[in-house]
Amino acid sequence: MTSVKNFRVEEQATESSLGRGVFEFTDDYSVFDWGKMPDTIPDKGASLCTMGAFNFEQLEAAGVPTHYRGVIVDGETVSLDAALDQGVTPREMAIELTQVPDLPFDEGCYEYDSYHAEAGSNYLVPLEIVFRNRVPVGSSLRKRTDPVDHGLSFDSWPDGVVDLPEAIVEFSTKYEEQDRYLTREEADEIAGKASIDDLELVARNVNSLVTEQAEGAGLTHEDGKIECLSVNGEIRVADVVGTFDENRFSSDGQQVSKEVIRQYHKRTQPEWVKTVSEAKETATAESIDDWKSLCDCDPSPLNAEVVRASRDMYCAGTNTYIGREVFDAPTLGEALERFSTL
Repeated sequence: MTSVKNFRVEEQATESSLGRGVFEFTDDYSVFDWGKMPDTIPDKGASLCTMGAFNFEQLEAAGVPTHYRGVIVDGETVSLDAALDQGVTPREMAIELTQVPDLPFDEGCYEYDSYHAEAGSNYLVPLEIVFRNRVPVGSSLRKRTDPVDHGLSFDSWPDGVVDLPEAIVEFSTKYEEQDRYLTREEADEIAGKASIDDLELVARNVNSLVTEQAEGAGLTHEDGKIECLSVNGEIRVADVVGTFDENRFSSDGQQVSKEVIRQYHKRTQPEWVKTVSEAKETATAESIDDWKSLCDCDPSPLNAEVVRASRDMYCAGTNTYIGREVFDAPTLGEALERFSTL
């Protein structure tokens, strides 16, 4: 289903009922929408599963509906605490499934009318809902908007991190070959029967919960995203929430997220990053669906020190965020210090 986790269907969803399935979290990683990269990061999958389960259980306790059912230990679906109390760091998450119709691409256009004709009233909303509390280095918001658009007094974006006076919510495409940010009107059309206002409210609730949890752990929650399913008009949070892949966090000004690895590739593999950027631009201009077919070079593997530092960041960050020593890892400060020297 994705480049970093596998997907197992146990009971298919139908037009009248949700199905059941399992996310199997792998140690693969992806940057710049490339898909599976040429190496893996040990314990990354367990980190994402643990943080995702923790946040889903927090959301459910706060009354925010989700598709989460628990984590899997020895074939049984249990709570995260039950798994950790048994000494098991989970890698599989049990979820409810909804319908995901095909999204046809014809003559340079994605046919969302066809998607919703098959979806009925039980479907995965084909949007990503993005929320932003800060504008860090590397944020796409710097390319697409000006500070004044968000109530800021700067003429142009400064070099450092910028705090937003209020969290903003944006919508982007989910199933297109390249993510595309949308106007509210475009997002409303693509969402189908799901209410844009409801989607935004759920995103703000998720953002508030993750931000509060991060602050309690000494972290700053900068931005993130969610996906949602719509069941007879009710919005439920789907996919995974509040991990170091879906969200950006920082600690004492240092990134604690996949952004660290993304920026490392920019420094050490600039030619590949440039190739990816140019391929995406060409694909957009020429209405080509598969931008990767335009790339004439592939990314190189990380060296062993970077892999180890990445592993420690994910594991130490998870320990810090959930307030429990799940992984054998250095402190988060030590993990970030190691990364800063690479």
